[in-house]
Amino acid sequence: MIATAPSLNQNINFSALPPDWPGSFWLHWVVFSVIIITFILATVIFFIWFERRLIGRFQVRPGPNRAGPFGLLQPIADVVKILTKEDLVPSKADKLVFWLAPMVAFAPVLMMFAVVPFQSGALLADLNIGILYILAVSSVASIGIFMAGWGSHNKYSLIGAMRDVAQLVSYEIPLVLSIIGVVLITGSLSLTDIVEAQSVPFILLQPLGFFIFFISALAEINRTPFDLVEADSEIVAGYNIEYSGMKWATLFLMEYAEALAISAIITTLFLGGWRGPLLPPFLWFLIKVIAVFFLIVWIRGTIPRLRIDQVMAFAWKFLLPLAFINLLITSLQVVFWPEAPVWPIILSSFAIMAALVLFWSKFFKPGGGRIEV
Repeated sequence: MIATAPSLNQNINFSALPPDWPGSFWLHWVVFSVIIITFILATVIFFIWFERRLIGRFQVRPGPNRAGPFGLLQPIADVVKILTKEDLVPSKADKLVFWLAPMVAFAPVLMMFAVVPFQSGALLADLNIGILYILAVSSVASIGIFMAGWGSHNKYSLIGAMRDVAQLVSYEIPLVLSIIGVVLITGSLSLTDIVEAQSVPFILLQPLGFFIFFISALAEINRTPFDLVEADSEIVAGYNIEYSGMKWATLFLMEYAEALAISAIITTLFLGGWRGPLLPPFLWFLIKVIAVFFLIVWIRGTIPRLRIDQVMAFAWKFLLPLAFINLLITSLQVVFWPEAPVWPIILSSFAIMAALVLFWSKFFKPGGGRIEV
């Protein structure tokens, strides 16, 4: 393995949970299923408030501040309002597809958390192909979005759904290639093994891989500047325009749950997961997840939306070549310099990333014209 350094947990020893905690196979599944669902719902409610407050600050306004202290109860008030909305279905919609789409889109997000370790042993199933499982399951959410666009019998919904599929196909390739660098260093597809191998967070050893993964993940979950699936100024809110009430709320919940899932995966792959000094492991995991989501919101409040041709060009002409180069460099390091000291690897990795990004940006032209805001 490349680079050895003192463990992040050397000053404090938190024992791992046994594989069948809290006592039996089925009880383990029931307890962790409840934990995962509760964690997702509670964190998504917090994320909604957190993003609205941050965007308010970025735009020099207070954000939600009426319902509860600091507006903390505003997401709850929104939930109550949404649940009282009438559930409308277009007369020419495909009723079955229209009804199933929100569940098909949301279910894969829940399934991804089955293999995400909150701390050592604290996960539903420690699969030895955990990262491969996440990549496979995450692609299913796009089927739900396409079902929503197709079943609505609305051309704007369909355009938004087709854009989602186009982005998924384009950005899935550099995203997977960026993960392979981590897998090569670790020698395992298990998320638990990947976290335990990070005596040094992989963001320091794989900064270019982190950059590619993060940008690709933003496109995968349709976050700014890749939110063309819901571009209000072009397609009147995209694939979910015909949804209302609880169905719309499920699609809205799915989008924030995807942002939570990506934050958790980035934390696991590049930020050392639950590892850290002094604080309990789960708390370290949560702090890192919130930090990643803060970065996602920061980008939303800073960068304007791209055009669809620029989004596609950025994936195929910029990220894909960089992903292949990063994979080649990582492979050479693993084969020819497996026991390298940590600091030369860190310094050389950041220098290579800076040089490649600057060099490649000179040749990459996403297209002329005005960028839509």
